[in-house]
Amino acid sequence: MNEGKKGLNIPKDPKSFWVDSTNIPSYPQLEHDMSVEVAVIGGGITGITTAHLLAEEGFQVALFESTRLMNGTTGHTTAKVTAQHELIYDELISHFGQSGAKLYFEANMEAAHFIENYIRKHQIDCDYKKEDAYVYATKESERQKLEKEAKAYEKLGIEGGIVDKIPLPVQTSGAIVMKNQAQFHPLKYLIHLVQNLEKKGVQIFEQTVAMRMEQDNPLVIRMKNNTKVQAKYVVSASHFPFHDGKGYFARLFPDRSYVLAVRPEVSFPGGMYITAGKPTRSFRSVTINGEEMLLVIGENHKTGQGIPEKDHYEALKQEAMNVFQAKEILYKWSAQDLITPDKVPYIGRVSQTQPNMFIATGFRKWGMAHGTLSGFIIRDLIMGKENRYEHLYTPSRFKADPSLKKIIKENINVAGQLVGGKLELPDKEIKDIQSGEGAAISIKGKRAGAYKTPDGKLYVVDTTCTHMGCEVNWNSAETTWDCPCHGSRFSYDGQVLEGPADQPLPQIDPQKSDHTSS
Repeated sequence: MNEGKKGLNIPKDPKSFWVDSTNIPSYPQLEHDMSVEVAVIGGGITGITTAHLLAEEGFQVALFESTRLMNGTTGHTTAKVTAQHELIYDELISHFGQSGAKLYFEANMEAAHFIENYIRKHQIDCDYKKEDAYVYATKESERQKLEKEAKAYEKLGIEGGIVDKIPLPVQTSGAIVMKNQAQFHPLKYLIHLVQNLEKKGVQIFEQTVAMRMEQDNPLVIRMKNNTKVQAKYVVSASHFPFHDGKGYFARLFPDRSYVLAVRPEVSFPGGMYITAGKPTRSFRSVTINGEEMLLVIGENHKTGQGIPEKDHYEALKQEAMNVFQAKEILYKWSAQDLITPDKVPYIGRVSQTQPNMFIATGFRKWGMAHGTLSGFIIRDLIMGKENRYEHLYTPSRFKADPSLKKIIKENINVAGQLVGGKLELPDKEIKDIQSGEGAAISIKGKRAGAYKTPDGKLYVVDTTCTHMGCEVNWNSAETTWDCPCHGSRFSYDGQVLEGPADQPLPQIDPQKSDHTSS
């Protein structure tokens, strides 16, 4: 154990507690062509829940995951099951009307109730706990936002409202509370759903990467290993849609955030908390080896942009020490999520011209309820049933305010990153790279990326993102190459970790003067 603030060390390697504490079963790679009624792409809470609901209705379903089940955003969530998504309801009323905002609340609560009822029915030991959720202000100037949100709660009939104090040892200017929300261990819950999939005959494949879809009847999914899957219905639950024929990369904005699991000296009072302003700070308890620990969350930023990623962990460490006198850091991890221009996820048919292709994405870091909700909506659409949330979440919607402003702003940012990356010429060379270090380098006047493993093995890659040509940046906290334009992420040897890119960064032989890929 680390003693005292001076000796409080952040773990060297990122590792999610949820993944580390769960014995997740493994499944084979798809090795042959196959046909199925419904193909679900993505093995997180969205894909697993959708497959479960469809299998319960008697559909023949197959589930495909590009790496390991639950190892993506779902395995790196903060696992709050709540309809309180920061200060959102006053804004939703402005853009979607009171009826639309009420639907948003009811949709998330219906999903939360499904999770609770499933856990109780099957007596799943997953640390499920009902908690009140708070958004709190740290500045007097933020109080007005809380009051507007409280009026929205009143209009929508949401249980909660303004409180002047919260139980945390922090200075606040008030908070807004939403009663009877929840938290849990998401993977222990999902493992039970996966076991149910097997009982229902759902075929599950891992290490099976969906590359593209062909418009045929039935639809055809081409996998990276040259196998193909024919399906009447295809569900893209893969975080970023694997099939982007409608240009979703321009309507989804990637954002990263960070988590530390700490042993606090100050006891945690219960509840779930998030700040109303920036920098974002969020707290919830977690049980680790039978002891109550604390998750300290925040430091969100645009993927591939801003200060070195390791500095975000340092900022959370300082917060944990200052507020809770943290005496040990047990885990660190980060997650990436996607945000739509109007902050409401895309769930439903890709378009009217692709009625059998469905997507679920853009959860804005609130994926436990929205991932579950996606299953309800997509199941009903496939069954030809009306779903009252369909119109609110439809991917084909476009709200000029705020969508147009947001898209213009983000596209200006992307253009700046694209041009700026091309103009940047690093001053480091291969000889400067130390063991355990990664950086953009210059080879014969051209930009490349180098990483040297702790045992001295060197990897050099082309830093031009294979999606749209932006220059990726080194992520020192995760040892990855991250694209600042649309959020693609690559391992240090160039393999795709997150889309929209679907091709790796070419490896480079530094001995070749023409920058030719090896």
